[in-house]
Amino acid sequence: MYKVRIKPHWEIAHGEETPLDTTDLLNLLTAIQQTGSIAKGAEQLRHSYRHAWGLLRTSEQLFGHSLIESGRGRGTTLTPFASKLLWADRMVSARLSPTLDSLASELEIELGKTVEGKSKTVRLNASHGFAVAALLNQFNQAKLPVEVRYRHSTDAVAALSRQECDLAGFHVPLGEFEKPAIAMYAKWLNKRSDCLIHLAVRNQGLFVAPGNPKQILDLPDLIRSDLRFVNREAGSGTRTLLELMLAGQGISHKKINGFENTEFTHSAVAAFIASGMADVGFGVQTASQRFGLDFIPLVRERYFFALPTASLNDPLVQAVVNILQSPTFRSVVDDLAGYDGSDTGKIQSLQEAFG
Repeated sequence: MYKVRIKPHWEIAHGEETPLDTTDLLNLLTAIQQTGSIAKGAEQLRHSYRHAWGLLRTSEQLFGHSLIESGRGRGTTLTPFASKLLWADRMVSARLSPTLDSLASELEIELGKTVEGKSKTVRLNASHGFAVAALLNQFNQAKLPVEVRYRHSTDAVAALSRQECDLAGFHVPLGEFEKPAIAMYAKWLNKRSDCLIHLAVRNQGLFVAPGNPKQILDLPDLIRSDLRFVNREAGSGTRTLLELMLAGQGISHKKINGFENTEFTHSAVAAFIASGMADVGFGVQTASQRFGLDFIPLVRERYFFALPTASLNDPLVQAVVNILQSPTFRSVVDDLAGYDGSDTGKIQSLQEAFG
């Protein structure tokens, strides 16, 4: 079984000068940030000190900005410009990774069909999330042939109804907004022939800068004129949930500065705020934690995979269920900030899940 990995790659230039391939430089800056030393960073990457020093100096000449600062007793640290380069790389990855992962999955399947004569796969359509990504890692370790496509929750369940996928991932808030949320999916889910596999419960809330300098407490604060908001794209389950919550409190999204400023993933929203380009966003706690932000929890939601009940007899689908129900994967889910894997792998009817 072939494994395809597509990673974002970018170059940078100043004016008309020859562009710099950022790969080696970003790896070196990351290593220096982690070790506090050029020498240790170079050793970590198996580069000579001379090579590392030369790369830094060449890059500084290109940018016209210093990249490192050294002082007695405090080691080597990155300058704000170097930190911004690392942020830019994380932003590129956060924005593009879901698309590239989906493309890689398509290439794997096509190569398998052409070279190995294999065509049977588990087709998974789901909104992008940390538990889903962790599950795909488990599939890869088990060498399970899975074709993944990241798409909005409503698009995923619609695809399931058209038999374009085998499992469709979607998320539904707990509490007062559960009923209107599930109503959006109901026309594509068949309560007689479909069932659900529970993936996780997770926290959604507000992302704010470390220490919450703007003193943001709840949704009503979003209409303040001194705040810049960054949103998820229209059609995403997270944006739909936010719009339901705003409507429930009588808050007009038209009064929110930056409401139409959108990113495709939770991580991209968090990266945008971590860069200082926005003050607040809405998403899952894990993204907030990974970008060093503070998190204000507002709602819990359940993430499910919908599938035809009859497909549980399919060996490949059963292999998926076995991974979901394994103690190993439940532990992986529990280790994600803001996630609860207590019911991970539980199979329910729509009636049992939603009444």
